[in-house]
Amino acid sequence: MRLKKAAMLFAAAALTLTTVGCSTKKDSEETTAQETTTEETTAEETTAEETTEVAEEEDEENYETGDASKDNTRNQDEIGENELMVVSFGTSYNDNRRMTIGAIEDAMEAAFPDYSVRRAFTSQIIIDHVKKRDNVTIDNMTEALDRAEKNGVKHLVIQPTHLMDGLEYNDVVNEVAERADAFEKVSIGKPLLTSDEDFKAVMTAITDVTKEYDDGETAICFMGHGTEAESNAVYQKMQDLLTESGFANYYVGTVEATPSLEDVLAKVKEGNYKKVLLRPLMIVAGDHANNDMAGDEDGSWKKAFEDAGYEVTCEVKGLGEIEAIQQLFVEHAKAAMEE
Repeated sequence: MRLKKAAMLFAAAALTLTTVGCSTKKDSEETTAQETTTEETTAEETTAEETTEVAEEEDEENYETGDASKDNTRNQDEIGENELMVVSFGTSYNDNRRMTIGAIEDAMEAAFPDYSVRRAFTSQIIIDHVKKRDNVTIDNMTEALDRAEKNGVKHLVIQPTHLMDGLEYNDVVNEVAERADAFEKVSIGKPLLTSDEDFKAVMTAITDVTKEYDDGETAICFMGHGTEAESNAVYQKMQDLLTESGFANYYVGTVEATPSLEDVLAKVKEGNYKKVLLRPLMIVAGDHANNDMAGDEDGSWKKAFEDAGYEVTCEVKGLGEIEAIQQLFVEHAKAAMEE
């Protein structure tokens, strides 16, 4: 937007110079006056638009998501020789961050008492939002690696909390690889859905926490994020596994890829359901879960199913709240340590 306005000003100035070179003094004065007026008007418009943008940005950053002071950011020094760095995309929803990412970190700490558990987020936007809104500092990957090196860490284990081996997971692997020489030993754990055993474990976890809704008249729908990468196939694989395992009333879709909301809704309509349960197939229950899934605005999953005539229940709980999921990440970290 700003580049466009700069181009408009440059074009206006160029036009003025051309006119002055072949006109009378009067024409020059009129052109100069018009140029001044145009610049003043453009400046006023720019200021107004920028003010609106800032106001909207502040409004987005100041929603109520819980008490940030209850969350352990795990960015302390005095780490020791062994560090287990839990790397997450992150969320600015304070309570949910503590109940998902924080719970996974707590499980790691309990399982590996010889390691100092530390946190890193990969989303700088989320880090900046939390810092501006709550004055809480969370390390990004570079800062967390710098801290580990400064503290003399020798054995560094990285356990990402990503759902799949996709673009974000590979970004973590690549950044760690660039810094590996700073440590005697570096190992990286696998994402949640890697092996066939992982898929079965996650299927068991999500069906166990929703079994009270498995009454024959409720469609149980899980909403994932989705990605353009080939790793998006994990969602269809989970759907196929659920169906093959006898969970015919369980459905998996995504916000930004396939299966889409339309795909899931069409499948649900093929059954004789009266009610729908919605839960996120995401580690955290952040913006997507609260708005794209459980929001009241047009386009949300909740609104779409309600408009289709279903009684809708939303459980805004990330996978990270489930103990079985936490323990699966612990197993992946343990496997990384043993490699």
